[in-house]
Amino acid sequence: MEYLLPDEAASAGRARGLTSRFLTHSRHRATRVTAERIDDVKLVVSELVANATEHGKSGCRLRLQMTDGQVTVEVYDDNPVAPRVRAFTAEGESGRGLAIVRCLAQHLDVRSVTGGGKRVRAVLALPA
Repeated sequence: MEYLLPDEAASAGRARGLTSRFLTHSRHRATRVTAERIDDVKLVVSELVANATEHGKSGCRLRLQMTDGQVTVEVYDDNPVAPRVRAFTAEGESGRGLAIVRCLAQHLDVRSVTGGGKRVRAVLALPA
């Protein structure tokens, strides 16, 4: 499933709702997704969409795919600069999102896309 999201802060919240509906109403029912894992996927989506809308110029595209045993989250934006994990500080109010995504995802990668911009992909394993 693919969704286009505008370049605004509310897009992360909208993406969480879309993700929840996708995971609970997916036609692919071979794997049952637990409530805890739905929360994990929603957190990953929220972080990646928030980054894309904050650093991109014209919104982003969210793509979700569920197969046996995993959920793939892809977020596309028009900013070619790859996100990076920043050092934690006690006073810091941002910069932890990508570290959280790395902890929750089985696989995380960033690729440049034709025409400019990038795709950030996180793959999350689903419990058997």
